[in-house]
Amino acid sequence: MKIAVCQFDMVWEDRKANQAKIAEMLEKCPEKNAIDWLVLPEMTLSAFSMNVPAATLDDSDTAFFSGLAKKHSLNISYGGVQDGYNNLITVDKTGKTVSSYSKIHLYSFADEAKHYKYGQKQHTFQLEGMNVTPAICFDLRFPYLFWNTAAQTDIFVVIASWPAQRAEHWMTMLRARAEENQCYIVGVNRTGKDHFLPYSGNSMIFDPLGKIVADAKSDEGITVAQIDVNKELVTKTRTRFPFMNDRQKTPPPPFR
Repeated sequence: MKIAVCQFDMVWEDRKANQAKIAEMLEKCPEKNAIDWLVLPEMTLSAFSMNVPAATLDDSDTAFFSGLAKKHSLNISYGGVQDGYNNLITVDKTGKTVSSYSKIHLYSFADEAKHYKYGQKQHTFQLEGMNVTPAICFDLRFPYLFWNTAAQTDIFVVIASWPAQRAEHWMTMLRARAEENQCYIVGVNRTGKDHFLPYSGNSMIFDPLGKIVADAKSDEGITVAQIDVNKELVTKTRTRFPFMNDRQKTPPPPFR
């Protein structure tokens, strides 16, 4: 599966302007016909806004992504608010929604929980024959969320609005989640700045050994992984070094 990450400087709370930017970037991407899965940042059409009406997706927004998927024959993952939840939505090549994950760890420093509802459960879905488990931004800081589903996951996908001042944390934790769970991880962040913070991009894909498969650095646009992401490497890595078999099912007693 050929995966592409798309990072850009979002227009604050302007869903139509951001739709236009995404459509233009995809049209101009020289490798667009090779892409199987395009992944976009958190709250793709509004930026990370606590203005609930501005961030809430309507029928025309979901139709935009479905239409884009059908037009270019690719799977798309994007972010937006649905029913009061900060969601990561994935549509397949026919434009059908195959997953909608609600962010479990809301970002208290931005009072996110005062505006949006906490997600209650994780799930894994199938995409191009691979098992994908979604997460959003602040979720990345909580490794147990990834351990919970590692055994049935080939790829973790994390979309974010991660500030530039903590870019090293972002890159370090993406690699760590790939290495400790022996699977791929796709992390997509935004670039530019909003009314509060700058963002560095650094959208990346790591393989199960922690090697970089794609690195968008700080450039706006679409970066396509130069290798096919495949289930074989996940299986091979876990077979050669099956350390997950040694995980304790019951946590050790607290330190005294």
